[in-house]
Amino acid sequence: MKNLIISICILSVFVNFQKAEAQRLSDYVDPFIGASTSINEAGVHHGLGKTFPGAASPFGMVQLSPNTVTGGDNGPGYSYEHTSIEGFAFTQMSGIGWYGDLGNFLVMPTTGELKVIAGSSDNSDEGYRSRYDKSTETAKAGYYAAELTDYDIKAEATCTQHAGILRFTYPKNKQSRIQIDLARRVGGTSDLQKVKVIDDHTITGYMVCTPKGGGWGNGDGNADYTVYFYAQFSKPLKNFGVWSAGIPEGYPRKLWDVVTDEYKMLVKRAKIIRNIQEFKGKHLGFFTDFETEANEQVFLRAGISFVSEDGAKKNLEAEITDWDFDKIYEQNRALWDKNLGKITVSGGTETQKKIFYTALYHTMIDPRLFADVDGKYPGGDGKIHETGSFNKRTIFSGWDVFRSQMPLQTIINPKIISDMINSLVTLAEESGKEYLERWEFLNAYSGCMVGNPAVSLITDAYAKGIKDFDINKAYKYAVLTTEKFGNGNLGYTPGGGMISTTLEHAYNEWCISELARMLGKENDRKEYLKRSKSYENLWDKHSHWFRPLEADGKTFMPLPSKGRLKQDYGSVEANPFQQGWFVPHNIPGLVELIGGRKATVDDLDYMFKNTPSDFRWNDFYNHANEPVHHIPFLYNRLEEPWKTQYQVRLICENAYTDGVRGLVGNEDVGQMSAWYVLAASGIHPVCPGETRFELTTPVFSEIRFNLDNGKTFVISAKNNSKENVYIQSAKLNEKSYDKCHLDYQDIMKGGKLELVLGGKPNKKWGKK
Repeated sequence: MKNLIISICILSVFVNFQKAEAQRLSDYVDPFIGASTSINEAGVHHGLGKTFPGAASPFGMVQLSPNTVTGGDNGPGYSYEHTSIEGFAFTQMSGIGWYGDLGNFLVMPTTGELKVIAGSSDNSDEGYRSRYDKSTETAKAGYYAAELTDYDIKAEATCTQHAGILRFTYPKNKQSRIQIDLARRVGGTSDLQKVKVIDDHTITGYMVCTPKGGGWGNGDGNADYTVYFYAQFSKPLKNFGVWSAGIPEGYPRKLWDVVTDEYKMLVKRAKIIRNIQEFKGKHLGFFTDFETEANEQVFLRAGISFVSEDGAKKNLEAEITDWDFDKIYEQNRALWDKNLGKITVSGGTETQKKIFYTALYHTMIDPRLFADVDGKYPGGDGKIHETGSFNKRTIFSGWDVFRSQMPLQTIINPKIISDMINSLVTLAEESGKEYLERWEFLNAYSGCMVGNPAVSLITDAYAKGIKDFDINKAYKYAVLTTEKFGNGNLGYTPGGGMISTTLEHAYNEWCISELARMLGKENDRKEYLKRSKSYENLWDKHSHWFRPLEADGKTFMPLPSKGRLKQDYGSVEANPFQQGWFVPHNIPGLVELIGGRKATVDDLDYMFKNTPSDFRWNDFYNHANEPVHHIPFLYNRLEEPWKTQYQVRLICENAYTDGVRGLVGNEDVGQMSAWYVLAASGIHPVCPGETRFELTTPVFSEIRFNLDNGKTFVISAKNNSKENVYIQSAKLNEKSYDKCHLDYQDIMKGGKLELVLGGKPNKKWGKK
C-alpha cells in the first residue's frame, strides 16, 4: 500500500510537471504559420504570409533560419513547400514582398566533394544544397531543426540578440565539412566579401551589400549595408580554404542575373584556394574540412554586426561564451516566455491560443536591434555613432505597421515605440535628408509604398504620453516630411496612385494638426487641419465615390467598366472602394459625402456581403492587404457596433488559421499579426493619433495585459462561445459602461473591463 501511494505521488508530480511544461507560452508558438511564399497557394502574385520559420529572439538583430530559395519574390528566403535547403542564414526579413533582402552569412554542413554553387530548388544535386526530411523539420520560438537527407546530417539552430549558434550532428565520414557562402543574399548578391583566419578556431570578415547587387526591391530599395561577422568552430581549422569566382568587371549582378545559368557557370568555375589566411573577392565562400565519427556534434557560433568586425566579436563574446547549445536555446525560450507574457489569455481552444501566441511572436521580430552590445550603430551619414538613452532600431514598414502593429506596441512595449521614433529622427538628422522615411531598411530611404506613416507614429505616441524623444526635432522633421510629400496647397497628390496617396496624406496632415495642437502651435494646427480635408477634392458626385484626376487636376480619369472595384485604378495595392474608406480622422465628413449614416452602413454591408468567406485576395473587404484593416471597426462609429462584433469575430476565425497557409496575406513586418492580437483581445484603433480604441468581442474569455508600468488591465468576456459573439452589457472597474470604445489611458492605468456576451445583438448597447 505504501509503495502504491508513493507511485501515485510520483505519477502526480510527473503529470503536474508535464502540465507546467505545456503551459509555457513559447510552446504555443508555431513559426510555420504563414511560412509560404507560394503564388499558387495564394492565388495572387502577392503570395501568403511570407514569414520565416527559423530561430529569432524578441526584436533581436539575428534571425538564424533555413533558406530554401533564391530568386523570385521570396523575401524570407524560405517557403514551406520546397523540399531542399541551401543553408542557414543569420539575417532574414519577415513577411515582406518586393524581392526581399538579407539572408547573409549562409552556413551549410556538407560531406563528400566540395560544391561551390547552391543549386536550385528543382535540382539540388548540382550544388551544395540538400533535400531534407519534412517529418523531422521542427520550428519553435528560438529553435529550428531538420535532417538533411543528402548528407545524413541533423542541423539545429538557436540564437541570442546579436549572435547565433548551429549544432550539426554528422555521420561517420572522412570528408565532412562546414561551408559558408559569403556572397549569398536573398534578393541578389553581396558585392564584395572578405574573410580572415584569426586562429585555428576563428574567422572574421564582412559582406558588402549595395543596390548594384540587387537586394531590397532588386536594387530599387536603395539598400546599402555591410554585415560583419566573427565566427568560431568547435573543431580546429586544419584543412580549410576559400572559393572565389572570377566575376568580370561591370557584370550585372541583380536578382535576375545571379540566378541565370551563365552566372552559375561563373561561380561553378570558382578557384579553390586552400590554407590561405586572408582573402577578398566578389563572390567568395569559406570552407573547413574535417573527419567525423558517427553522431559527432560539430558547432559553429557567430556574432554579427552592422558596425565592424570588432563589433561582431564583442557581440559574440557578450552573448555566447561556450558550446552549450541547449543552454542558449533555453535562455532564448525564457526570453520569449517573458515577452509573450505581456499578454496572457484564458478560455478559447488550444488552437486559438496557438494562433494568438504565434501572432504575438510575429509582432516581436521587428523593429529589430541595429546597434551592437556597446551601443554603436552605423549612422545615416556613413559614420559610426553611439546610442545614449535609446536602442537604435531598424526595419520600419511604415505604411503597414502604423495601423495595428505600432498601436499594439504602445500598450505592451512603449519603449520600442520611443526607440523607433528616436531611430527615425536620428536618421533624418544624420543623413542630411531631414525627412522621415516611410519604409526604412538598414538606414535606406527605400521610398516603398505611400503616405507619411512616421508622422502617424510620432503623433500617436505623443498623444498617449510616450515622450522619450526630442519632440522639437521630431516635429521639425514631421513638418518637413509633410511639406515634401503631402497634399500641400495643390489639395491632392499627383501620380498613378492618386486616391491612395491623397487620402493617406490627408490623414497624415491631420496628424500634424494634432501634434501642433498638443504643442500649442495654433497657426500650424489651423493650416494642417484645413489640408486634412483635401480628400474631398477627389470625391466625384456623379459616380458617388473617389476618383483620380487627370494631369490637368480638374477632370476625372475615365471610369473603368468595373468602376470603383477596379484594382489599381488610382489606388496602390487596392481599388477605390477599399482605399476610399480611409478617412479615419474625419469619419463624419466621409459619412456626409456618402450621403448619411444609413447610406454609409448600407455600403459597408454591401462590402462584407460580397467578401469571400476565406478572406483571400478580393475586390471587397480584402484582409490580405492593409488599407482595409480599420474598416470592420467603422460600424462602431456608425451606431451599429454589433456589426463590428460579428465581422471581427468572423475575420478572426476565417482569416487566421494554424497552418502554413494561416495568414491570408503578407505578414508585413508584424502588421497582419498585430491586427489579430488586438482584435482577438477585443480592441483596435480606427485612427492612430487618437487615444480611442474600438471595443469588440474578444476571442478569449479573459485577456490580461501585463503592462511595463507594473499594472494589469483585464478584459473578461462572460458566456464567450462561437455562437455568443454579441456584447450584451459591460462594466469598467465595476461601473456600468455603455461605450463601444475605450481610452488608451483606461488601459494603461490598469483595471478590468467586464463584457457579457450573448447570441443576439443588443442594439441598445454601445451607441455612445
